[in-house]
Amino acid sequence: MTVKALRAEITKIDLQIIDLIADRQKISGKIAQAKMNEGLPIQDPKRTRDVLEDAFTNAVEKNINPVSIQKIFEVLIEMSEERQRECSGEGNLP
Repeated sequence: MTVKALRAEITKIDLQIIDLIADRQKISGKIAQAKMNEGLPIQDPKRTRDVLEDAFTNAVEKNINPVSIQKIFEVLIEMSEERQRECSGEGNLP
């Protein structure tokens, strides 16, 4: 397979990743509403730890760098919390 063809495959996967992140953000907005209804705070340290631990474990099982995967998930969690703040009227996202 050529470099061009392989890069096209990566581009396709990149678009899928962006679609999945967009889906995750939509769900984060729904979580914000549920948290407001239940009187829960936006930040949930236990959930954050669980997500990061699961990401690490899954990365190890897939034989990819778990520290890098945790960093990616830290960004995803930050984005989720930003979306939740926005949906609850505390943030400044579009």
